[in-house]
Amino acid sequence: MSDFDVVVNDGLWFDGTGSAPRRRNLGIRDGVVVRASIRPLPVGPDTEIIDAAGKWVVPGFVDVHTHYDAEVLVSPGLPESVRHGVTTVVLGNCSLSTVYSTPRECADLFSRVEAVPHDSVLRILEENKIWQSPAEYVEALESLPLGPNIAGFIGHSDIRTHVLGLGRGTDKRTKPSARELERMGALLTEAVDAGFLGLSSMTNALDKIDGDQYRSRSLPSTYARWKEFRFLNRILRERGKILQSAPTINLHPNIAGFFAESSGLGRRKPLKTSLLSAADSKAYPPIVYFMLAAAPLLNRFAKTDFKWQHLPVPFTVYADGIDLVVFEEFGAGAAALHLKDQVERNALLQDESYRRRFRKDYDNKFSPRIWHRNFYDAVIVGCPDETLIGKTFGAVGDLRGVHPVDAYLDLVVKYGTDLRWRTTIANHRPKFAKKLAASSGVQMGFGDAGAHLRNMAFYNYPIRLLKKVNDAQSDRKPFLSVERAVHRLTGELADWYGLDAGHLRVGDRADLVVIDPAGLDATVDGLFEAEVPEYGGLRRMVNRSDGAAVATVINGRLVYRDGEFTGGIGVTKTGRFLRAGASAADRSERETAVR
Repeated sequence: MSDFDVVVNDGLWFDGTGSAPRRRNLGIRDGVVVRASIRPLPVGPDTEIIDAAGKWVVPGFVDVHTHYDAEVLVSPGLPESVRHGVTTVVLGNCSLSTVYSTPRECADLFSRVEAVPHDSVLRILEENKIWQSPAEYVEALESLPLGPNIAGFIGHSDIRTHVLGLGRGTDKRTKPSARELERMGALLTEAVDAGFLGLSSMTNALDKIDGDQYRSRSLPSTYARWKEFRFLNRILRERGKILQSAPTINLHPNIAGFFAESSGLGRRKPLKTSLLSAADSKAYPPIVYFMLAAAPLLNRFAKTDFKWQHLPVPFTVYADGIDLVVFEEFGAGAAALHLKDQVERNALLQDESYRRRFRKDYDNKFSPRIWHRNFYDAVIVGCPDETLIGKTFGAVGDLRGVHPVDAYLDLVVKYGTDLRWRTTIANHRPKFAKKLAASSGVQMGFGDAGAHLRNMAFYNYPIRLLKKVNDAQSDRKPFLSVERAVHRLTGELADWYGLDAGHLRVGDRADLVVIDPAGLDATVDGLFEAEVPEYGGLRRMVNRSDGAAVATVINGRLVYRDGEFTGGIGVTKTGRFLRAGASAADRSERETAVR
């Protein structure tokens, strides 16, 4: 009998370091890559054989920006990521984690900003939240039959809510006392000691709270002053941990403060900082030059350790009626989303004084924004009146002789969530998308897996980036080599975040995906819907890359092949919690075992 559990035959092997690929046969035993051979490897009756001839064998992808925090508790296999070759996901982004706050507080913090059902999130947490500390949270995750590996940030809003309460934590008059700051610092230290990556925060006030008691207040971390940020950042810097956050999008930008905090000028250490997000924005086209230049220059001359997160595909979003987070960025839109009752909301949308406010906000070209606010660039894709499908709201307004805002609001009032539409917010120009994907100041991420379930689907963005790279190679207009693109999606991220992931060398844990380059075609850009039983049967947007990602292996276990899960996903444990900074020790231990 062979001593290999899995053999991957005759694939073009990428090790995740950026080195040129080589054709090899990989032998896997006890979850570890133990052989990389030019010659065929012996197999036995119990060996799982993966034929990779003509295919790429790459490390499992690392998704550094997800919001699976509730979903992982009831669907720990996380199949919508695993099927695309994602073998490591990071939870706790954007100041949101479920470690310290109560289930109701967590649901209020999480649901509206991430566009997931509040009642479902509350139920999941009430039934499953058994932990009181970061160490207990890690233990609870480890007890689940995880599909992918999990890493996590501790959320600033989670900490702030636990210390100050949700009311005081979202009151701009609140100034934490010295004792309260010390308590926040102790909670952060406790999380870092448990293996968390660092702190996630949020300063952008458009992210709003759900629920009834404090509905429509911004997330707690947006009320923090720089004294509080500096206090917490000092702990991160001393411990070599990471700050993940987003700058303000208003008339008082705070981006310079993040740059200053990240800097290692003088004798202090740089603060690892990952910010949302590098994008080629339709709202502000010239800002892409700032995104491309800022991080490389700062890292070189100001001794920062700064990265932008970047979604390497067009940022196209969908909406049912008016349910879309971008409306939070201006007063009239936020006023509509504040109302949960449909009758009340429709009454507001029909009020002429409200419509004047909305038109004023829409026509204001000088207010900061994420959405370009152009209804001529918003296409109807679903509507009971099929004659409207394919038209923009601007075109409908022209036909009816009304302002585009009135055309849009009329249709929302008439059809509600049966009116479905889409627009592309950013990353629409291939020239700049390629420059961003190749920039040293950018890291691949911001797919938001597990969030905005009806609004977007970027679960397979690594596959879609590889398609762009492969197409450019075929057209003889390369902007990244395949090995560099693989490195950007795997080892580069794992190394920066300090995770035992992202590499596929002898002695590494056997997390891998087999890619068929012939399947990197237009199908990977398609969008579909799938039911989420855990969220009351809600149908979420998903991707399908079955012709491209043909096999996924996690910790040496084949979990997905040729469009089908192997039966153990979410039932048999394959993933584990990855503690930050443990990668070197883990690899050394495995190398000793291999020898």
